[in-house]
Amino acid sequence: MVRQDEGLMLGQETRGPVGAGELQTVAWEHEGVDAVVEFSTDELTAICPVTGQPDFYELRFTYRPRARLLESKAVKLYLWGFRERGIFAEDLAATLLEDLVAACDPVEMTVDLTQRVRGGLKIRTIVKHPSKST
Repeated sequence: MVRQDEGLMLGQETRGPVGAGELQTVAWEHEGVDAVVEFSTDELTAICPVTGQPDFYELRFTYRPRARLLESKAVKLYLWGFRERGIFAEDLAATLLEDLVAACDPVEMTVDLTQRVRGGLKIRTIVKHPSKST
């Protein structure tokens, strides 16, 4: 049986993007199960802070939950918030990692972000939590 926490965006009419502080989670009730959760999209966009042109991204992030799961509609609305934001690809990957980790406190998380080809270059940035010391 699926239990919904009160105040979730899922099933509620929500218009417009949400900020990092509004990322919602639900309880992970399978402590001791080593699970990997993966989200992916090819619909993430942001604005180049230099040219003002749109950048298009492919995003894949995975995490091993501790006690909370990210709520999928909240993640979608959070990602939507970058549509009008000026940010470089590398900064976007690090920001996503910081915000998502803060929201759900996972055992570990990897954000793999690829900026589609623009100007002949594809940029891929991978950031991890916890980061591995070298």
